[in-house]
Amino acid sequence: MNLLDLAKKRKTVRKFKKEVPDIEDIKYAINVAKEAPSGKNDQPWRFILVSKKEDKEKIREICEKGEREFYEKSKGELREWLKKMGFSWKKPFLSEAPFLLFVYSHTKSPFSRESVWLSIGYLLLALEERGLGTVTYTPTNFKDISDYMGLPKEYRLEVILPIGYPDDSKPKYERKSLDEILTIL
Repeated sequence: MNLLDLAKKRKTVRKFKKEVPDIEDIKYAINVAKEAPSGKNDQPWRFILVSKKEDKEKIREICEKGEREFYEKSKGELREWLKKMGFSWKKPFLSEAPFLLFVYSHTKSPFSRESVWLSIGYLLLALEERGLGTVTYTPTNFKDISDYMGLPKEYRLEVILPIGYPDDSKPKYERKSLDEILTIL
């Protein structure tokens, strides 16, 4: 499959089959991600893979506490959109996915956030290539979850990626056309 077809196929997945993927497929995706460009070639990414049920349940508990507060405070257009899309503070995918991949950036590296998100893009396509799904979940209470994970303070949590075989039948959200997003001068 060429890269464009792979990108067109990839979608956000919040429901996973119980079958546990081969960890080698996830290691492959991380190996692809580490090939992304980075500021000063610092390669400021750090990955932590969680598979223990107890840890995933605690992570979900911490994240849902922050989500509940976020949803209670959200107003206006955001609140209406969340309601329309059927989203809530409950995040079952955090305990139901076979794996949670935490992606961190090293804050002392130049352009660390941009570099890490480039690597995440590579990672998403590599997971898709291996038949795995995920959602780029950004918790609202980064500090609480980072404290639980125990990484040194110079690392910033960028995203948690629940990973597994997709069991989500909803279609991919529509994308804008090339003409809508490209201006040629």
